[in-house]
Order: sequence, then C-alpha cells, then structure tokens
Amino acid sequence: MAGVYISFPFCPQKCTYCNFISGVFPEDLEREYVRALLAEMEEHRWQWRPETVYLGGGSPCRIPLEDLEQILARIPGAPWVEATIEADPGAIALGIAAGWRKLGINRVSLGVQSFVESELRQTGRKHTAPVVERAVTALREAGIPRINIDLIAGLPYQTRESWDVSLSWIERIAPGHVSVYMLEVDEDSRLGSEILHGGLRYGAPHAPSADLTADFYEAAVNRLEAMGMVHYEISNFARPGFESAHNLKYWRLEPYVGFGADAHSFDGRMRRRNAEEPAEYVRRMKAGRSACIEETEARLDEERFFVGLRLLQGIQIPPEAWRRFGDRLQRLIDEGLLEAEGAWLRLTKRGVLLSNEVFQEFLG
Repeated sequence: MAGVYISFPFCPQKCTYCNFISGVFPEDLEREYVRALLAEMEEHRWQWRPETVYLGGGSPCRIPLEDLEQILARIPGAPWVEATIEADPGAIALGIAAGWRKLGINRVSLGVQSFVESELRQTGRKHTAPVVERAVTALREAGIPRINIDLIAGLPYQTRESWDVSLSWIERIAPGHVSVYMLEVDEDSRLGSEILHGGLRYGAPHAPSADLTADFYEAAVNRLEAMGMVHYEISNFARPGFESAHNLKYWRLEPYVGFGADAHSFDGRMRRRNAEEPAEYVRRMKAGRSACIEETEARLDEERFFVGLRLLQGIQIPPEAWRRFGDRLQRLIDEGLLEAEGAWLRLTKRGVLLSNEVFQEFLG
C-alpha cells in the first residue's frame, strides 16, 4: 500500500541548521499556497488507496484546522494506518491536538533538536525543555499515541554533558520514537555555510568536531537501546511497534505520491519532482500547469543500496546484483563497512558511522 506526502514549507523563522526549502514567506503566499495545494490534490487520479499520510515542512502545524480538514478530505483511505504531522513544541495545546486527532492524525513528530536552552537559542528555536514536556502531555491527553522527538548531534556549544542532558529528557518523557541526526555541514544552511568558511555567526566556531559529533551519536545509540528502543534505521529508534510506517516506505522503495512545493513522488518505476519554490509552485497551479517539473526513471538496482541499506536489518540481494556489484561489495566488506549473511547485506557498526562513504559507491 502506498503513502502520501504533503509539503508545507512555511515556518515562523528559519533555523540556522535548516537546509530545506522551507522558510519565512509572506502571509498572502501562504493562503494562496493552500488553495494551490487543494487544486493539485483535487486533480490527482488515485491509482491506489493510501495507508499512510505525512505532513512535513516547514511547520505544517501552522495550517488552520479548517484548511487541514479540507486537505485530508482529499485523501482516500481514512482512517489511515498512520497519519503524521510535523510540529513545533511551542505550537501544541490540548485544543489543537484534539483537533488533529479528530481529523485522523495519530502521530506527531516534534522538532525538538535539543533540550538545552543555550543550544536552542543559537539555532533560532524558541521552546524550552518544559515546553516540550507539556506538548507531549497535551498530545497524550488528546489521544495521539505515536510521538517522535527529533534531536541533532553537533549543534554549536554542545558538549558531552549537555548531550547527556538531552538524552536524560528523552528518558523522562519516554516517547515511542526518537530520531537522531548528525548536523549536516553544507552550503544549504546558514550554519553549515558559516562552518565551512570559518565564519563567526550562529555559534559556528563552537560547533563540535566531526569526531565528537560521532561520539554523541554513539552515546545516543547506547542510551536509547538501554531504554528499550530498537535502532531500526541509521537515524531512527523506536519501541517495538512504533516505527514510522510512512518513512519505511521510502527505505523499502514502496510507492508514494507527494503534493506541494518540492514534493517528490514514486510509483515503483518513475520518480517525479514538483517545482521547488512555493511561489513558482503557486504560479504553475494558478496557470493550470502541472506542478511536476522533472520526471526520471528510477535506478532501482543502485537505489536498493543507498536507500535500503539505511535499514539496520539490511537488504536481500538477488544473485544478479551480486554479479553486477560484486567487486564493490567485496571491497566494502573487506573494509569492515558491510557484512553479508547469506543473501542479506547490512551495514556494520562502523559502516553506520561512515554510511555516506558506502552510499557514494552507488550514487553514480
């Protein structure tokens, strides 16, 4: 069964670490965007009945309930196995959570990133640890059983001691799912660009080294597993039964359809990508044009490696793939980055930390 992704790239502020197309845009564009999104969904011809829905961004928690109701009404299959909305902790109260639950939302992913105020202020985040705790309480009281908390390892001013504080808050709140991302240092975020060019803004000089960030990640793996969480994907941990059903579709190369700016779709053979900028997306929809600007055939032979190997259980490799990629696979096995067991192939613990090096072998 397929999934549905809804892109809502509007935020109250642009976080320093963010390398997505989301950001602060004019209010009138936000209103026009919702109308364009509804028009795109109305035109879609459903080939299958979706079982998961994911509203990402951006801050889709900003969508008014009446608009969210119209958006979700255009997706068949309710009640879905899983319907997720990404949310800022400070935006959640019992009333809004209850409204989400009534509309079919049963999973909320909280963009926490850290529980330490000095780290949060450098990123532009405005919540505090008690705010996160109150948000989780409100979600549970509203009957939303699946809660994910995002953390970032490698933020400026982060230390072993402060990272331990964040992990202790995770233990105290006891969510069913936690995502731990190592800070991406690239030109697409203000912080990443500042670090790359030796700049002084956004606390860049105080960002931990790559080795220390890897230590934070390994500490999280050990601590979360001690809490009874299963490390099922490179960045994701869950109590049994609380895995992200929607995101598993990406890693298993299952079909999904995306709506909105920079949304991607995959039907099992072709990949499609919508216009990236919200204003361009709105212009295309108002002009009666397709939101899609790119369509390419998926390279499934290679994708099974750099997508599927993100799962810690690994992937099953057919004989023809062993024949085609045998030299590369054997070299990665000899280097201690991959391990094989029968037809199964998976990352080693060292391979998880150096996964980008593994995936680069199959990115063409």
